[in-house]
Amino acid sequence: MTDLLDTARALDAADPLRNHLDAFAPMPGVEAYLDGNSLGRPLRDIPEKLAAFARDDWGTRLIRSWDEQWMALPMELGDRIGALALGAAAGQTVVSDSTSVLIYKLMRAAASAAPEGRTELVMEAGNFPTDRFLAEGIAAETGMTVVWLEPDPVHGVSVADIADVVSERTALVSLSHVDYRSGALADMPGVTAAVHDAGALMMWDLCHSVGVVPMQLDDWGVDLAVGCTYKYLNGGPGSPAFAYLRREHQGLLRQPIQGWWSAADIFAMGPEYVPSGDIRQLLSGTPPVTSMIAMQGMLDLIEQATIAAVRTKSESLTDLAVRAYDEVLAPLGVRLLSPRDAAVRGGHVTIGHNDFREVTRRLWAQGVIPDFRFPDGIRLGLSPLSTSHVETITGVLAVRDALESGGL
Repeated sequence: MTDLLDTARALDAADPLRNHLDAFAPMPGVEAYLDGNSLGRPLRDIPEKLAAFARDDWGTRLIRSWDEQWMALPMELGDRIGALALGAAAGQTVVSDSTSVLIYKLMRAAASAAPEGRTELVMEAGNFPTDRFLAEGIAAETGMTVVWLEPDPVHGVSVADIADVVSERTALVSLSHVDYRSGALADMPGVTAAVHDAGALMMWDLCHSVGVVPMQLDDWGVDLAVGCTYKYLNGGPGSPAFAYLRREHQGLLRQPIQGWWSAADIFAMGPEYVPSGDIRQLLSGTPPVTSMIAMQGMLDLIEQATIAAVRTKSESLTDLAVRAYDEVLAPLGVRLLSPRDAAVRGGHVTIGHNDFREVTRRLWAQGVIPDFRFPDGIRLGLSPLSTSHVETITGVLAVRDALESGGL
């Protein structure tokens, strides 16, 4: 509708972050990219940065680059992510491994350190598969029991949900900050406090919130957290994850994959393993340095924009998507599967319809790229620094057109 597009153009013209759109690489053949919550777009200068790395840091400095810069990179990048996006002081965040490996390390460490009698891990039944699978595996390894939460599918886990299940038997509660399906934003400080009131540890999966939702891990008392860097941090396919371990737990919780990079003296090559007493204790093997390059430019953009401004634009984009849903998709029988209130919604909006698998196939062929989630959901992933309001409306109107075209 003209009114929606006019509104989008006006919002883009007033957007204080609009100049950052030009920092991203062109998208030949793509009219609207609405999957930034799954894989962020590359920055325009990534090819040159990768070439410079191969030519200079690796090609010229060779092994000397380990001493000159690479040895400290996991901790330096971790500190930067902590400062810009997590509300975490230095020395508590490290970049290393995949999300799955880091969740295992932290969850297993917490389970192993649980006091006698604390034999339950609390997990949402609809959480991302990796989180659930790991919880089940760790419970089997340690003789614990997984307590499954069944919250409202749109609004997600509440403080009341947590208060109903935690007890003197709870060792660890592990939840997603933003639900990967509905986009529901959990009350991190409230939930964490409720878990602590029960004497348990709190762990958060930040994959769908880091880089788009401000948080204060230190001030809110979070014990452990893991997040990826290929969504709103635009680190590229398979870029390494990060882990946060609150300072008071360092040296007490012991992660299970004891590699040489987490040893107190990396190069001692001694007969026994003695873990580092700082955040480096979460490392295992040689860090994936090449895969840490792309995210650094996105951290520069977030620093320039500020995470608060990123969140403001995110709310504007998702509010507009919800308004467009009301005007052009609800009359076609599409369901809204995300919270209406931006204050309790992350960076994506999910809509549902029985024909959305085929709609997604058609949209991709047209250069409109949303994300399909089984069984019948489309996620509109709106990454604030790389997505415009016009792009958002273009995507919603393309969904409408596909539904109205028939033959589905």
